[in-house]
Amino acid sequence: MKRPAQAYSAVTFLLILILALRFWDVPVPLQSSSAASETPAQLAFLDPPAQQDGPADRSLRTIRDFSNAMVDIAEMANPTVVTVFTERTVRQRQFDPFADFFGFRSPGSQPREQEFRQAGQGSGVIVSAEGFIVTNAHVIQQADTVNVRLINNRVYPAEVVGSDPNTDIAILRIRGDEAFPAIPLGDSDALRVGEWIMAIGSPLAENLAHTVTSGIVSAKGRSGVGLLNFEDFIQTDAAINPGNSGGALINLDGELVGINTAIASRSGGFQGIGFAIPINMVRNIMRSIIETGEVTRGFVGILMQDIDDSIARAFDLDTPEGVLIAEVVEDSPAERAGLQEGDVILEADNRRVTNRNLMAAYVASKLPGDEIRLRVQREGREETLTVTVGELTEERRLAQSGSRGLFERTGFVVEELTEERLRQLNLRTTVRGVVVTEIDENSRAYRRNLRSNDIIVGVNRQPVRSVEEFNTLAGSVEAGQVVLLRVLRGRNTVFVAFEMN
Repeated sequence: MKRPAQAYSAVTFLLILILALRFWDVPVPLQSSSAASETPAQLAFLDPPAQQDGPADRSLRTIRDFSNAMVDIAEMANPTVVTVFTERTVRQRQFDPFADFFGFRSPGSQPREQEFRQAGQGSGVIVSAEGFIVTNAHVIQQADTVNVRLINNRVYPAEVVGSDPNTDIAILRIRGDEAFPAIPLGDSDALRVGEWIMAIGSPLAENLAHTVTSGIVSAKGRSGVGLLNFEDFIQTDAAINPGNSGGALINLDGELVGINTAIASRSGGFQGIGFAIPINMVRNIMRSIIETGEVTRGFVGILMQDIDDSIARAFDLDTPEGVLIAEVVEDSPAERAGLQEGDVILEADNRRVTNRNLMAAYVASKLPGDEIRLRVQREGREETLTVTVGELTEERRLAQSGSRGLFERTGFVVEELTEERLRQLNLRTTVRGVVVTEIDENSRAYRRNLRSNDIIVGVNRQPVRSVEEFNTLAGSVEAGQVVLLRVLRGRNTVFVAFEMN
């Protein structure tokens, strides 16, 4: 009797267990089923957003179109930009403890020099399928060997076709079996302040080659920077650093509009101010170097000075703009065109003339035989005259450009002492010499009390009556030697002595 009861109890327990399992909410299987059904909703953030068509989205499309255009320009232009590698031999005197301590060598000893190789890096731009490359003159200066690396990492030996330190332009050439990718040349005169541009180069290090940056044209016609003899820079805020020299400045049409050259910086790094040489200035220099191997520069034959408020009032000018012709060189293109002393040049080929540096750079960019249409003011009325450009010979360059060629050694610039300048300084018309027009406040000459508007009447006890004489006398002084200047300041005569750089 006990067995049936036990069997019944077992069956009853089994039924209760089955019913419990049927109606009781067992958590584990149900959670798994719920998680599987919710996974698509939880991961919906991974899917692309649905396309909208509101005002904000239309604006975004405009921005994307601009971004895509910049990408297209970079992809097109980057292969035309190259990295320039240079090497030169440098000799340096070895350390001599005896000589360095006592100031002279020990008896019987000979000076010893150590020779080593110095490497440099810059950028360049291929401008023709034949392999002609534009870069900066300072990039390849004194180089023994020059090599060029393209974006595909192929390296070519480069020939230096020619260079022009006055504008910091050099032309290289590489040769290959196939045509090279070349960038079209644009019109830098057509650039507008505020226009978007792109800079491409190889800044700082070899592994940063083909760096692309962008910005705007911050200003045009920057001169008086003190870098070159002829300055007409494009200023940009596109990031430019050491190594970018010789790289490309490109407009929104994908055209080369400038050659990146320098930065203005107190730290040595980029601070938002970069300078590029306009391609319109480069164009004729490039043509001259490729055709002849040297630079043929234009010459008009005028000595100019900037116009300040007092001169503007004296010449009945509304604003102190333009340049005043202080002197016309005898039998020069300017004299043959009818230009006269006292004329004020307002425009050159419909370009507004704001200072003499810009006017000099514009003339220098022309080739002999080119014509320049000048709008001038003479005695209250305006006239238009056409000057046929002549050739700037070395003798004419020294006479016209003042002592700017000696600026790095002296720290100042002098110009001819004209009758107009003598009247401005309230000096007798019989005074002969040259006038200091610019001086670097960090120069040795400035620290020895030479100042702008000083009249140099003698160099090393020899009289000076012209810029040519000053260049001859000052240029003959070797580095480290003392140069003695006899200076007329107002009605007083003073002497200034300093070591030549």
